[in-house]
Amino acid sequence: MARATMTSTPAASKGAVTLLIATRKGAFTLRSDASRRTWKLSAPMFLGHIVHHMVLDPRDRRTMLMAVSTGHLGPTIYRSTDGGKTWKESSTPPAFRKVPEGESGRTVNHVFWLTPCHANEPDSWYAGTSPQGLFRSDNGGVTWAAFSYINEDPQYLEWMGTVQDGTPDGPKLHSIIVDPRNPKHLYFAMSGGGVHESVDGGKTFLPLIKGLEVVEGFDPATVTFHDPHCVQLCPSNPDRLYQQNHCGIYRLDRPSNQWVRIGKHMPKAIGDIGFPIVVHPRNADVAWVFPMDGSTVWPRVSLGGKPAAYVTRNAGNTWSRLDKGFPKADAWWTVKRQAMTRDAHDPVGLYLGTTSGEIWASRTEGQSWVCIARHLPEIYSVEAAMLAR
Repeated sequence: MARATMTSTPAASKGAVTLLIATRKGAFTLRSDASRRTWKLSAPMFLGHIVHHMVLDPRDRRTMLMAVSTGHLGPTIYRSTDGGKTWKESSTPPAFRKVPEGESGRTVNHVFWLTPCHANEPDSWYAGTSPQGLFRSDNGGVTWAAFSYINEDPQYLEWMGTVQDGTPDGPKLHSIIVDPRNPKHLYFAMSGGGVHESVDGGKTFLPLIKGLEVVEGFDPATVTFHDPHCVQLCPSNPDRLYQQNHCGIYRLDRPSNQWVRIGKHMPKAIGDIGFPIVVHPRNADVAWVFPMDGSTVWPRVSLGGKPAAYVTRNAGNTWSRLDKGFPKADAWWTVKRQAMTRDAHDPVGLYLGTTSGEIWASRTEGQSWVCIARHLPEIYSVEAAMLAR
C-alpha cells in the first residue's frame, strides 16, 4: 500500500472534559470544569440495561451513539443529537442475515464497539458485535447493514471460532480503526480471531498477525488462536499501532507486517498481560497500559491487589510504574479493554473505570491519580469527549 503524507500532529485541546461511562447497569456522564479538578456525575441513563459503549461523534461534537442490551428486548443502538439529553432507538440495529427455516445461523448477542468513520464521511459509523460481526451505518446510526463480506465468509467464520470459545461475555469484534489519511484503510481485531487490515475500503481484509504469540500449545499460524485485547493507532503517526494482547504488549511500525513484543521490557514480576492500551495524542513514543494478574487461572484483578498503570516514553524500550494515589493494598479490581482512555489536553488527562465501579483520573499523564466517582455499577467503557457548547 502506498503511504500517504503524514498528518499534522493534533493540537492540544483546552476546556472542560466529559467522560462517557458505560456500565453493566446503565450509562452516566461525568463532567469537569475547565481545570479538570471538579467533576459532576449525571443521573443514570437506561438504568438497569447493559451498556457496552457510548461514543461522541468528533465531527459535530453533539451526536452520540450508545450500544445497549435492553434485557428481554435484545441488543440495539440508541442515538442522541443533543449531547445526550434525549435518545432515540435505531430503527434497524445490527443483525446477521436471516437464514431459511431449519438452517442454523448467527444472532447478534450485543453490539460491543462503535467507531465514527473518516472525517470526510459525515454521519457514517462502524459497529462491531458479539459474536464477531462488522456493520456500518451511513445515516448517523439510524439504520445498520452488514459491512464487507467477513460476516458470512467461511474462512472468517472458521477464524471467529464458536460462541463457546471461552471469551467472557462471548467473542467480540472490536478495535475498529480508520486511517485518518485514507478512509479505505481500515483495521479491526477479533477476540478471538486476530487483527485484520483492508486497503480497499473493506472489499478485502487480510490477517495481520505476524510476530504475535498465542497460548502455549497452540499454533500461531492459525488465526483462530490469536486474541488481541485492544489495538490503538497513534494520531501523531498513523503508521504506528500498539496492541495489548492476551499474550503481551506489541508495537507495529508500517509498512512492516511484523509485530514486536515490547511488553518483554515490563518488570518480570508484573508481566505484560492486561486489557486496555492508550496512546498519547501528540507523541507516538508514549503509551500507557494497566496490567492485571494473568496467572494460570486468569484472576483478572490487579496484581497483588496493588493497582498501577505503566507508561513507556520510548516506544516500549522501558516502562515506568504509575501508582501514586491508587490504593496500596487490597484493591482487587481491574480495567476492561474499553475502560481506559485519555483526553487531548497538555498535559494529557488519563481516565480509567474499574470493575468495582470507580472512576480514576490523572491530570498529570499518570504521575498521580485521584478517584473522581465511586459506587457505580461495573464499568465497561470510558470515553473522554469535548462536547460542543
